[in-house]
Amino acid sequence: MKRFEFVEASSLAQAAKLAAQPNGAVRAGGIDLMDLQKEHLAEPDRVISIRRVPGAAEIREEGGALVIGPLVTLAQLASHPVALAKWKAVAVAAGEAASPQVRNQATVIGNLLQRPRCWYFRNELLQCARKGGPDCLSQEGENRYHAIFENKDCAIVHASNVSPAAMLFDGSVKTVKADGSRREIPLAKLFVKPEVDITKEHVLEAGEVVEALVLPAKAGGDHSSFLAAREKSAFDWPLFSLAVRLEMSGNVVKAAQIVFGAAAPTPLRREKAEAALVGKAIDEATARAAAALCFEDATPMTQNGYKVAMGTALTARAILAAV
Repeated sequence: MKRFEFVEASSLAQAAKLAAQPNGAVRAGGIDLMDLQKEHLAEPDRVISIRRVPGAAEIREEGGALVIGPLVTLAQLASHPVALAKWKAVAVAAGEAASPQVRNQATVIGNLLQRPRCWYFRNELLQCARKGGPDCLSQEGENRYHAIFENKDCAIVHASNVSPAAMLFDGSVKTVKADGSRREIPLAKLFVKPEVDITKEHVLEAGEVVEALVLPAKAGGDHSSFLAAREKSAFDWPLFSLAVRLEMSGNVVKAAQIVFGAAAPTPLRREKAEAALVGKAIDEATARAAAALCFEDATPMTQNGYKVAMGTALTARAILAAV
């Protein structure tokens, strides 16, 4: 690991200014940054810690929305009573991530912004398309854990547990830039598809620091679910994950949202299946039919076709679990 200067910022604005200087990196929990440093994929000259920024570890309700600070850990969100009551899928998704040790250190924002876990990207000796190489090496390589949607240019899967669940509630991130300006970015516009820029996962600029994840209150927050399939029930990356939110009138669906994770390079809305659920009573047949619609446009690769059957079954379960 390369030597670096370690600086503790007293505010997020100061952290943004320091990070905007050449080759700076902001650290909250530090889980993914340390992984990238050990693999020589990130070699910052200066690491800026925000661990001492006042109020950055708060979860609060504000104007009916849940505001999650940049130092809030996955464990804190998973056990927060208000989140569990009104933003259930998000709290469950946080509690399903990683291991207890990691959840007590890793932050919610860090989970949103982590870099891809593709073994070709993470191998410092390989030059895949995301690192400036000519090809996505998974196309003709080992791709059993890779994307089954939007996978032509780059077949990474979106690694965050929290972001598909947060998108159910039209979540957004508030940021501060090095010049002191601020902006709010909807999660639906935060993540970058490979065909737009294959080298980026999000639209944040150099030195731009996330101040908070904001989750507006939505009907059906208590009728929401998050499910993930893994090879191991303990610490493991999801083979497939999804979040579902249903607005109900009795047993009839008024509105629905379904968002996939670990299936495409970015979180993936399934709007055709959402529309098919509206006006329907939820039972096993309805759930299975909507789940099948979700995979009509899947493009599995040579080794990951199993994800279609797995995802279809998990989607039906998640719809039923939401009610």
